[in-house]
Amino acid sequence: MRHAKKNNHLGRTNTHRYAMLSNMASSLIKHKRISTTLAKAKALRVYVEPLITRAKEDTTHSRRVVFGYLQDKDAVTELFRDVSTKIADRPGGYTRILKTGFRQGDDAETCIIELVDYNQNMLDAKESKSKTATTRRSRRGGKKTADAAAAPAAETTTGEVAKPKKAAKPKVEVEEAKVVEEAEIVEEAKVVEEVKIVEEVKDEAPEETAPEAEKTEE
Repeated sequence: MRHAKKNNHLGRTNTHRYAMLSNMASSLIKHKRISTTLAKAKALRVYVEPLITRAKEDTTHSRRVVFGYLQDKDAVTELFRDVSTKIADRPGGYTRILKTGFRQGDDAETCIIELVDYNQNMLDAKESKSKTATTRRSRRGGKKTADAAAAPAAETTTGEVAKPKKAAKPKVEVEEAKVVEEAEIVEEAKVVEEVKIVEEVKDEAPEETAPEAEKTEE
């Protein structure tokens, strides 16, 4: 029984398995993405991600530990020089597995395993999506009023056609209308007062027609 044995042996001996994972990890670090079977990719992810975390601390001890797993100087240099700076702010989850279907012959499920921060297409798509995202605004009954205006007049029980109800105006518009009405009333009152003043002045003014009449008589 395989109690508490969660590792997938992949049909290989222990030494063969570790040699294969070491070679695949070196290839992944150098080329940033490789194509393999799904079972090998899942085993590789468990193998390589602790090494990438170790690369965040660039010391002689860390380099020796990583070299003990990879056995490739070029891969170690690439990991500590370029990859570590790229994933410095990422707290884990450095790899991504993309399924690509089934392989002809043995019908094995294949996939692509890649480093997350090196897929520029996905990074650009994520940035553009975040830029185009907009905040949601509530309409507060705007749809209901539009539907009521578009709906035909319904018949009542007495046979008469019921008139559609007018949409209620917002409070702000009502207040603005009241202010405008009050201003118009004040202006009308001013005009009436001015007319009264003009009439009073006319009444008090002396008549100029009397001297003209006397001239004509002479």
